[in-house]
Amino acid sequence: MTEGTTYSGFVAVVGKPNVGKSTLVNTMLGVKIAPISPKPQTTRKRVRGIHTEGNRQIVFVDTPGWHEAADALSEYMIRQITEALAEVNLVLWLVDLRHPPTHEDELVARALRPLKGQVPIILVGNKADAAKYPEAAMQAYAELLPGLESRMISAQNERDAKALRDEVLALLPEGPFFFPEDYAKGDQTPEEWAAEIVREEAMKRLKEEIPYSIATKTEAFELRDNGTFYIQVNIYVERENHKPILIGAGGRKLKEIGAAARKQLEVFLARKVYLDLQVKVYPNWRKDPEALRELGYH
Repeated sequence: MTEGTTYSGFVAVVGKPNVGKSTLVNTMLGVKIAPISPKPQTTRKRVRGIHTEGNRQIVFVDTPGWHEAADALSEYMIRQITEALAEVNLVLWLVDLRHPPTHEDELVARALRPLKGQVPIILVGNKADAAKYPEAAMQAYAELLPGLESRMISAQNERDAKALRDEVLALLPEGPFFFPEDYAKGDQTPEEWAAEIVREEAMKRLKEEIPYSIATKTEAFELRDNGTFYIQVNIYVERENHKPILIGAGGRKLKEIGAAARKQLEVFLARKVYLDLQVKVYPNWRKDPEALRELGYH
């Protein structure tokens, strides 16, 4: 165990949808603890990632993208962000330098305003390597909440991510570790991780509204006598006519989703995986608070 003075803190990573929050957290941790896809709102729950280095420990809190709430699911996602900000010691506000600020960026700035002066907030301009006018974009974002420290990075660049992580480590307040030094990098259970990986792979392959209307839940997670994990994950859609789109002709799309998810799970579990995917209809689950609780959004 670490002896002497220790430093620790919760660090929330916030921003509008699809600015690279999960990518940044994964890169700073050096392992994947949060699902990622090109679709906005892939992250639906707070996900904690733990980095311990010497006598310092960061608990990163990856959050959903801030957006206008339109149903019970989006209201749940906004609560996940506000609850994360209530327990935070530092905030990384991530923005996309390829584009000027939007209304959703203004919503984030409004949510952060009460924290200004209470905890450090760093404005992090992401995708600086792909932006045409990164400095001008950064200035526009800075004007939404003046007086913040700012940095420009690429979240996929390990050097950029490590430099930002080192800066965060130096800003941590004195306090005890929240997790043992040898604790896993993320706080999700294997069952939760399996469901999230399946949802990630499905979202990558679905178009229009369907990616946002699917939910996943692990129903079985068993290590069998032959050393193989049997994992059953249900994929829920809101309408009967969504099922054939998800399954695909001859079951092709569902097989693609399963093969890609199984590959990730076998790396994560370091064992062979038999992944059994079932597609079920749960009408209007996004609008039903009770359905949300049943599907793990509580």
